[in-house]
Amino acid sequence: MDKKIGVIAAVIIIIVAILGLVGAGVINTDSLTGTSTSNASAADNDDNTLVVGFDANFPPYGFKGDNGEYTGFDLDLAQEVCDRNNWTLVKQPIDWNSKDSELSSGTIDCIWNGFTMNGREDQYTWTEPYVNNQQVVVVKKDSNINSLADLSGKIVETQEDSSALAALEDNKTLTDTFQNLAQIAEYNTAFMDLDSGACDAIAMDEGIAQYQMNSRNSDEYMILNETISSEQYGVGFKKGNTELRDTIQKTLNEMYEDGTVAKIAEKYDSYGVPGALCIGNNTTVVNSTE
Repeated sequence: MDKKIGVIAAVIIIIVAILGLVGAGVINTDSLTGTSTSNASAADNDDNTLVVGFDANFPPYGFKGDNGEYTGFDLDLAQEVCDRNNWTLVKQPIDWNSKDSELSSGTIDCIWNGFTMNGREDQYTWTEPYVNNQQVVVVKKDSNINSLADLSGKIVETQEDSSALAALEDNKTLTDTFQNLAQIAEYNTAFMDLDSGACDAIAMDEGIAQYQMNSRNSDEYMILNETISSEQYGVGFKKGNTELRDTIQKTLNEMYEDGTVAKIAEKYDSYGVPGALCIGNNTTVVNSTE
C-alpha cells in the first residue's frame, strides 16, 4: 500500500514538473501533441533568421511541391538571399487576410509572394519591383467567351483580397455587367467551380493562371487576350524597416548582375516568369527616404 502511494506521489511530482516547464516555455506543447503552430514566434526570429510570409496556394511564387516541401520562384529567391547573407530562411505560410498583423507583430520579417506594390506604395517599405504582372481572365475554351465584353451576365470568381479583385473593383464599368463577382479562398476551388459550371470565368494573375492551367488539362482552358490591368511585384516590409530592405535589395541586385535571378526564373519558364522579370530596370529604391 505504501509503495503504491509512493508511486502515485512520484507521478504527481513529474506531472507538476512538466507543467512548470511548459509554463516557462522550456517545453513546447506542440512537440507533445504532434501539432505545429501556424506562425513563427517572435523569439525564433533573430538577426540571423529571415522569416518570409507567403500564401502557400500561390504558384509559381509560393506553393507546396510534389515532395511536400514549400517551393516557388519567390521562395527560391529568398533562399539564395539567405545563403549569401548567412541567414536561415523560415518559410512561413500565412492566412493572406492576416498578412498585415503578422508583419506588424514581428512573426514574419517580410511578405514575399507575388506581392503587388501598386496601390500599396505607402503602406509598406518596399524593394524595387522585380516582376511585371498582368491580371487576366481564364475561361473554358468551349464557353463562347472571347472578350471582356462577353462576361456580361456571367459569374466571375477571384481570390479574396487579391490584386485581381482590386483591379475589378476599380473597373465598375466592367464588373457592373457581371451577374456576380464571387470571392473564393484559393484558386483550386475556382477551377473546380469553372469545371462544374458554378462559375463562368476566373480573374487572376497571369503567372498563376499559367500554372493552374498547366497542372490540369490546359487544352480545356484559355486566357482572354484582353487584360484587366498590369502591376508590379516587390518584397514588402513593415513600414520603416529600411535596414533589412536595403540589405535584401543589395543582394537581389548582385543576384541580377551575376545572372542568378534569370537562372532561377528559368525553372518557372512554363509559367511565364522569365518574360515578366523587370529587376534591373530601376535606378532608385522605393521608399528610400523613410
